[in-house]
Amino acid sequence: MNAKRSKPEKNPHTKLFVLDTNVLMHDPLSLYRFEEHDIYVPMMTLEELDANKKGMSEVARNARQASRMLDEIVSGAEESIKHGISLFDPSRQIASGRLFLQTEAINGVLPSSLPTARADNQIIAVAMHLRERFPKRPVILVTKDINMRIKARALGLDAQDYFNDKVLEDTDLLYTGTRELPADFWDTHGKGLESWKKDSRTYYRIRGPLCLELLVNEFVWQEGPQPLQAWVKAGAGRTAELETLIDYSHAKNAVWGITARNREQNFALNLLMNPEIDFITLLGQAGTGKTLLTLAAGLTQVLESKLYSEIIMTRVTVPVGEDIGFLPGTEEEKMAPWMGALEDNLDVLNKTEESGGDWGRAATMDLIRSRIKIKSLNFMRGRTFINKILIIDEAQNLTPKQMKTLITRAGPGTKVICLGNIAQIDTPYLTEGSSGLTYVVDRFKGWPHSGHVTLQRGERSRLADHAAEVL
Repeated sequence: MNAKRSKPEKNPHTKLFVLDTNVLMHDPLSLYRFEEHDIYVPMMTLEELDANKKGMSEVARNARQASRMLDEIVSGAEESIKHGISLFDPSRQIASGRLFLQTEAINGVLPSSLPTARADNQIIAVAMHLRERFPKRPVILVTKDINMRIKARALGLDAQDYFNDKVLEDTDLLYTGTRELPADFWDTHGKGLESWKKDSRTYYRIRGPLCLELLVNEFVWQEGPQPLQAWVKAGAGRTAELETLIDYSHAKNAVWGITARNREQNFALNLLMNPEIDFITLLGQAGTGKTLLTLAAGLTQVLESKLYSEIIMTRVTVPVGEDIGFLPGTEEEKMAPWMGALEDNLDVLNKTEESGGDWGRAATMDLIRSRIKIKSLNFMRGRTFINKILIIDEAQNLTPKQMKTLITRAGPGTKVICLGNIAQIDTPYLTEGSSGLTYVVDRFKGWPHSGHVTLQRGERSRLADHAAEVL
């Protein structure tokens, strides 16, 4: 029987973290993310929270949530503010540190070159005062502002970024969805091998040490005299079940006239064409075929096999250059300039229909456009998509919270596909490690109804491939 967790004893060596406003506006739950360490919130941080609470943006919502959380913590514990309010109960036993609020005027000594009117400098001054007041205790400034961290370190302060929002510190460790089998794989895993055929597919049941690392719906491959391309359908301890793939590189298996040009594209089409897979993420640089493959698979399943009723496409409207101002028209007309990738790929797909001439192609294009709806992210909340294909393009610009909002729109019979390149983030407050796309790839890996592939090779042109390498 587990005893109820008791309130831990205070460690005299705990750190004191001074929080900048942008940390709270980035993640209101950061108040509970510092475990046994104490938190200090300067008055200027509260002032900036108050100044940023108005509006409907993500930042304003987070500012309001942070203010509400601070109110809940402080309510009923006003007499403890000076000595620190315990976070043990408000955090539901996640954090065991204390919360300190600035209760007195602090005039920290700053260099004359730093104007004290600036909010950043005032927070730095508070941190310097605390360092002098508690010389034996590590005082650390936590901020998302790079320049503020540089200034603080120049003044001898310890300053850190807020890392808790990052899924991975190193994106090289991100799950790729594919794995090359070692050359001695069949020697080490062939003992007690079982093989059988079902619906023109070959199945293998293997046993060995590598099975412990394999995830469900992970693709495995091996080159050589007997090449293998398969995916893991089940795994339990040192046993795994492999299923061979449909070869979409062959013309007889073409999807809307499109065939796979490389191994990863074949993996992606196996995911896209499988009705049992509800959630798919495709990563890759420009030109790897993410949008083309997705649209080809979507149109085939909407217009030919009729598994889904229509395709809904959406993306974040973040401009690469200067904004061109307001756009006229309906929702779809306003979104049209952002959907250049859709138009380009539809042109390619429509050219695959050779019969019927120009009139036939025009009729096909009208039919295709009637089944593809372009929607804005702003109006997604509260919606439920039933029996549709939802394509989220440029998903690397979404926050984890926005990604959750979109994916939870899926009703019965809906397939959600996220496309993006984490090396091409246009949103100022996101990084490769904190992007919503990185977040869902990591959280969904191993779920039987999801799949992920990182596309490696560009298939645009020799010019585009060379530019990607040298520029």
